Amino acid sequence: MPRFRCLPVPTETAARFRRSGRDDRGNALHRRVADGRGFPCRHCLRLGEPGEAMLLGSYDLPRPRGVYWTPSPIFLHERGCARFEAEDEIAPIVLANGIVSVRSYDAEEMCLYDLGQVCEGKEVAAPLIRALEDPRTRFVNIHTARPGCLLTAVERL
Repeated sequence: MPRFRCLPVPTETAARFRRSGRDDRGNALHRRVADGRGFPCRHCLRLGEPGEAMLLGSYDLPRPRGVYWTPSPIFLHERGCARFEAEDEIAPIVLANGIVSVRSYDAEEMCLYDLGQVCEGKEVAAPLIRALEDPRTRFVNIHTARPGCLLTAVERL
């Protein structure tokens, strides 16, 4: 099995969102209170606990660039939280998600359609490993399958 790391948004990005109250598109962040139905923080890669304040804004994905680039709505804890740093561990927000989309990209940042798969979050290990074992894969993004929001990027170690 290939070694990997789920990549949260950079701490500098999370701090800028919190400090400025603005997202990557210049929009004001929306404040929401977690109610136990989602609210996945893209910095600690954990779900917001009921009652926790969360910020919602648009994040400019660092990869892929080119024709597959897109911004994504993301949640962040309003308070500071520890950045997810685990290795060889699927992010808790992926496992907790009802349905996710695994998207693999090559060195030219082109989508490898044959490696893409939609599955339950708790079943993501097999398609993720399949994508990471393929020598064409440079990185993988895992999105929510229904709204399409980025949950985490994944890189080989």
